[in-house]
Order: sequence, then C-alpha cells, then structure tokens
Amino acid sequence: MKRLAASALAIALLASPALAQAPQPAKPVDLERFYTGQWLEIGRLPMKLTDGCVAGATAYSKADKGRIAVRDTCRDKTPAGKEKAIEGKGTIQDPGTNAKLKVRYPFFITWEYWVLDHADDYSWFISADPKFEKLWIYTRKPPSKAELDSLIGRAKALGYDTGKLEYPAPLAQ
Repeated sequence: MKRLAASALAIALLASPALAQAPQPAKPVDLERFYTGQWLEIGRLPMKLTDGCVAGATAYSKADKGRIAVRDTCRDKTPAGKEKAIEGKGTIQDPGTNAKLKVRYPFFITWEYWVLDHADDYSWFISADPKFEKLWIYTRKPPSKAELDSLIGRAKALGYDTGKLEYPAPLAQ
C-alpha cells in the first residue's frame, strides 16, 4: 500500500504543470527608470483575459507607502476601439533587485510579474509570471521588425514557446 501511495505521489508530481517555473530575472531593475511611464505591449502568450484586446499598454507611477501604481489598458478589437482598463497597486517582492512585482487589482485579483530581461537603456523588457504560464514583451516605442525578431529570440532563449506568441495591433504613437 505504501509503495502504491508513493508511486501515485511521484506520478502526480511529475505530471504537475504547476511545478514549471519561469527563469529567474537576469539582472536588477532600476526603480526610477523602469517603474515610471508607459510601456507598449508588443507580444504576449494568449490568455482569456486579453481575448479581443489590442493596443495594450502598462503605465507605472509612484504610489503611497512605497508601492507602485499600475494601470493596464487595451483597446477592444481595434486600436480605435473602446478602452478597457484595470488599475492596481504593486509591491516589490525582491528589494535590491526590484525585478519581481506583485500587483493587487480590484476584486482580490493578485498577479506576480517577473522582469526576466531588459535593455540597459530601458527601451524594452520581457516579463513573465513565476509559473511559466504567461509571457509579455514590452517596449517604450513600437519596435522595428529586426528589434522584434531579436526580442522573440531572447524569449525563446529563456525557454518559452515563441510560436504561441500573439502580436496584437500596437497603440498608435
């Protein structure tokens, strides 16, 4: 009986997708440079929450008690569509490195975002959740084809299936 229970536990652990984990952030994030201003969502792994969303963007600013205000927006179906928005407050989970942010949104929704890699000049970043289920590519301005290809290559090198990425129409600049 013990052997059967041990075998069942081993199979459950091996089959569990929850054990997959995103790679650790590659380098520290400068709070002032990163968590300020608007970022454009260039690519993402599909999820129900973003069905029909295009022209996605995230804006960061300072909030109370050392937290970070987060405003995520997108447009419904076209860049000229109705804006959808959600706002939350983020808390840095790894002070000193500043690459892991936990954001609390309304209705007790909490998401964790890890900045896996970013440009030294803070012109782009690749973000994911710690469970290896979600991935986003953000830039400060729309990238060229060569820049986008380079970012996709970086995401692939981090272990993500970039063939599943979707590229919603960008926000007009």
